[in-house]
Amino acid sequence: MITAADDGRLVVETRAYRLEVAATGAKATLSAPSGAYLATLRLLAAVDRVDRADETLDLLPPRVGDDGATIELERRSTAWEAAGTTLVCGDDALEVRTWVRGAGSVGDVHLLGGRSLVPGLPTGFLPSGSAFRSLFTPNPGDPDRLVRGAAESAVVGTSGDGEPGRGHWQFTPAPLYLAFATAAVDDAEADVPDGWLDVGVVAPVDELRFVQLRYRPAEGGFAFVLDYDGHTRVDGEFRPPPLLLTPGVESPYRGLRRHREDLVVRGAAPAPAPRETPEWWLEPIFCGWGAQCHLGAASGRPAADFATQADYDAFLAHLEARGVVPGTVVVDDKWQAEYGTCTPDEAKWPDLRGWVAERRERGQHVLLWWKAWDPEGLPPELCVRDPDGRPVAVDPGNPAAREELARIVTDMLGRDGIDADGLKIDFTARTPSGHALSAHGPRWGIALLHELLAVVHRAAKAAKPDALVITHTPHPAFVDVTDMIRLNDMIRAEDRGPVPAVVRQMRYRAAVTRAACPELPIDTDDWCVPDLRTWRAYLDAKVDLGVPALYYVSNVDSTGEQLTDGDYDAIRRRWDAWRASIPARR
Repeated sequence: MITAADDGRLVVETRAYRLEVAATGAKATLSAPSGAYLATLRLLAAVDRVDRADETLDLLPPRVGDDGATIELERRSTAWEAAGTTLVCGDDALEVRTWVRGAGSVGDVHLLGGRSLVPGLPTGFLPSGSAFRSLFTPNPGDPDRLVRGAAESAVVGTSGDGEPGRGHWQFTPAPLYLAFATAAVDDAEADVPDGWLDVGVVAPVDELRFVQLRYRPAEGGFAFVLDYDGHTRVDGEFRPPPLLLTPGVESPYRGLRRHREDLVVRGAAPAPAPRETPEWWLEPIFCGWGAQCHLGAASGRPAADFATQADYDAFLAHLEARGVVPGTVVVDDKWQAEYGTCTPDEAKWPDLRGWVAERRERGQHVLLWWKAWDPEGLPPELCVRDPDGRPVAVDPGNPAAREELARIVTDMLGRDGIDADGLKIDFTARTPSGHALSAHGPRWGIALLHELLAVVHRAAKAAKPDALVITHTPHPAFVDVTDMIRLNDMIRAEDRGPVPAVVRQMRYRAAVTRAACPELPIDTDDWCVPDLRTWRAYLDAKVDLGVPALYYVSNVDSTGEQLTDGDYDAIRRRWDAWRASIPARR
């Protein structure tokens, strides 16, 4: 498979790609079987220490590994005792493994790009080059675009919010996967010459100790960056997760399905398998957040003020009077006195336990909205803290915090507590990030979020075996800590400009979820719609995507437009059709 050319190059030819590694080991040219140029892969890397940037001083000539299927490249680093890259040349894909040896705390890890002080090469950061024109990311961003230009950046991870430039929070985390095309397209299903080239991070979740994967474009080029925030200490050898490059992919959705298989083969995710799904999990959902937002907009008060027992009784009575009866009710933000402790606010909910019991007598189930990471009301010693000692987030790496978190979940779902039926988990994009933060335990970033959700999910099932835990984490390694994936807010409320194509956006999110986590049902969400017309269009589409969810009672919050008798009739018809299909979906 690997042959040596007279000029020192190493050449790999398979049915899926051709790779030419330069005699210097600095780069490799990747082409399609047709000969079409795809990319020039920079085989340098930069595994920065927090106290020193990683620059490459020298490169050794590439050599073929003892197995005949790998190419070994070693480099001399300013930050590490030894460093290198290994190319694993499979028939269908190319795996890029990076390693360093030495001691230090890891800052940013740059892959397929690095800093050069090598004689004969330019100095400074050298990215990979490419012919890419289109980029697909499974992490929602601009709601009006499903495919972006390859010259634009992309982020997949666990950090984001409504602040400028950080609007990538709807899936946290999405699959660590990106796909590129050499043609300019705006549809992930578009035919492109020689197919798509996809890149996936393939490692167990415990090795995902970075906050996010960043695609860093350059003029005619790119590199990838993993943000470790200085929370991974190396004393010996360190290997960041490998990248798997697969050319000739028919579409990104097919690539995502194969990416799940890639993770399964490496023991990084379980194989998809049918699950026992209680019938009530698939019942239509009512979440009161949209109705709370309407009351907030009409009154000029915070929407959280309307998470009250009286308001939710009024919401459900209004719907029931029009023949709309949800099977699951989500009590949203902010039913609790403190986000961290999750004790009911008795001024809002005089008897939340009794209210849950009454709903159960009516044949309904109740989920409580839970704000991940929020430390409000928790002792600082149970939290990730800043240098001034202020709590930033609950710390699941702390055994005492895990114990307290399990107790809180038990109080919410246990028979002796509120006795709710499950949790809608939100704000996973608030996973802590920052070099100066202090935390217990070795995990950080994506791995730390998984640890948090594992504590919550385990405690939920111990309290109530059929408890439903909903998240917006469609990474395949998170299927063990969630029961249903929520598609999340359909638009970003902070965005300005024309109304985006909401239905197209939500179909894309559902397609990503089905490809990556086919065993999990989907919560279709319903907020925040830009207008009543868009809400009606999405109502028609929901039953094709997953469990229908309703967030509105009388008016949409964005425009104040009022639902009509015809709208309630449409909800009933679609819910009746969905309910009739539930036995076949279990």
